[in-house]
Amino acid sequence: MKTILYWLTILSMILESNALAQTNTSVSSVLTLADAQKLALQNHPQIAAANYRALAAQEVVTETRAGFFPNVNAYANAVGAENEDARILAGGLNNPSIYDRLAGGLAVNQLITDFGRTANLAASSKLQAQAEKQNANATREQVLLQVNVVYFGTLGAQAVLHVAEQTVDTRQLLLDQVSVLASNKLKSELDVSFARVAVQESKLLLQKAQNNADNAMTSLSTALGYREPRPFQLADSSESIFSNTNDVSQLVETALAERPELLSLRNEHDAALKFARSQRDARLPLVSAVGMIGDSPSHDPHLPDNYAVGGIQLSLPLFAGGLYTARQHEAELKAQADSELVRALEDNIVRDVHLAWSNVNSALEQLRTTEEL
Repeated sequence: MKTILYWLTILSMILESNALAQTNTSVSSVLTLADAQKLALQNHPQIAAANYRALAAQEVVTETRAGFFPNVNAYANAVGAENEDARILAGGLNNPSIYDRLAGGLAVNQLITDFGRTANLAASSKLQAQAEKQNANATREQVLLQVNVVYFGTLGAQAVLHVAEQTVDTRQLLLDQVSVLASNKLKSELDVSFARVAVQESKLLLQKAQNNADNAMTSLSTALGYREPRPFQLADSSESIFSNTNDVSQLVETALAERPELLSLRNEHDAALKFARSQRDARLPLVSAVGMIGDSPSHDPHLPDNYAVGGIQLSLPLFAGGLYTARQHEAELKAQADSELVRALEDNIVRDVHLAWSNVNSALEQLRTTEEL
């Protein structure tokens, strides 16, 4: 008796665990719109790529600002001369004497001022990094928009599929009824033929609806960042968060202030202006401090045991065939082009807001009319 009770207890535990597992599976298979958005933000490769580009642009800021800090290099030389009279007679304007030596040392180069060129380059790269960050935000919003569109499109395809299934059941029932009536001589065979054709038409509609539902589910899986199609049980989100209004001025102002692609283009325009100023400053003098120090443990008797030297270096470009002026004009023209692109994008955003709000109001009216119908 105890053995039977024992095995009954084990069997009940197994059945309960299976039921719990099935319950958990059914619960986890339900995908809400918020869950879909969260999955897309985690898995979508476009978001990851945009984030990497933003991080790479941030590294450019560090690269540009490195010009403000000292540049320190270590040198080591081991030279052997064929004889004490070795000379370099051609190939450069340098000290032609070559002596046997083994030496090492440090060279330090510190920028004192370049009259704003490095500062403008750093500001330009910082604005470019901000533009890439806004591009990442724009990519994120575009992915979320695509998820919303595909999610509701999949819900619509599944609703049409459900209607098609009901249509097949209804017409099949009608065919059965007409067939019974025809067998009792209350309907003609022509009526049965019409009912059979209606059933076949509904099956064609069902096949088409099933194909559309499968395609919508595949698109949803791709929008969520999955390579292969995955089945999801979608939760219906039918609540409305809109209301009819003809006042879209506030929405237009919000879009012009917060649309990430517009903010990115504005940052690129400001970065182009800073870069143009840096190209203008490239024609100004460059002042830097230079110092070197080292030791020579083994050397020719003509050379000292150690050395240390320092000085101020001034570099002034006098003539480069119009290179610096052309670079400045090129950067200024590109900045003007970016300014026109900003204006064009602002016009498009205002248009898109008006069109989108008009479509929302029209959809709400159609929804109310459909509910009354």
